[in-house]
Amino acid sequence: MIIAVDGPTASGKGTIAKALAAHFALPHLDTGLLYRAVGRQVALNGGNPDDPTDALAACDFPASLLDDPELRSEASGGMASRVSVHPAVRQALFERQRAFALQPGGAVLDGRDIGTVIAPEAEVKLFVVASVPARAERRFREMQAQGRAVALADIAADLADRDERDRTRAEAPLVAAPDAVLLDTSDLGRDQAIAAAIAIAKQKRG
Repeated sequence: MIIAVDGPTASGKGTIAKALAAHFALPHLDTGLLYRAVGRQVALNGGNPDDPTDALAACDFPASLLDDPELRSEASGGMASRVSVHPAVRQALFERQRAFALQPGGAVLDGRDIGTVIAPEAEVKLFVVASVPARAERRFREMQAQGRAVALADIAADLADRDERDRTRAEAPLVAAPDAVLLDTSDLGRDQAIAAAIAIAKQKRG
């Protein structure tokens, strides 16, 4: 069984995907982490994330970079959104994601184009959304817990900018697959969102 969980930043898709993977005993891949690693590598290389050549060169990042806690920062998230607009970058990471999805027994993948591009044949497709204010508040609390000094208004503005880039990029834009189930987590707690996602998955499995 392949489960595709798509949606914008801080919608709760990562938490939901991990919970689904644990519930159904499936391996999980946070595909956004791959793009964050590319963005981080661009920064380490002193390159420009808006330059397709610099971004493509960064796709050859070492596997150890995936364990770098800096990948979870707002800066890396913004860089990921910028490098992801380049078709060559998306193609370079496509095969890695595709192979993960097609492994024996299935898998859970979360990102922005899993149900539309990476695994359009997924049996379960979720499109997880939440309002910008709700998402900004969640990310603000996360950053505070990590001791990072950030302003709520700045987070909200950054999320809105990333949404716009992700929705309007020419290659694999952020859009719900026609057969995806929409799950709005704006007013749901963590456990409520997970329970709703598991119920949807069970229903889809029949």
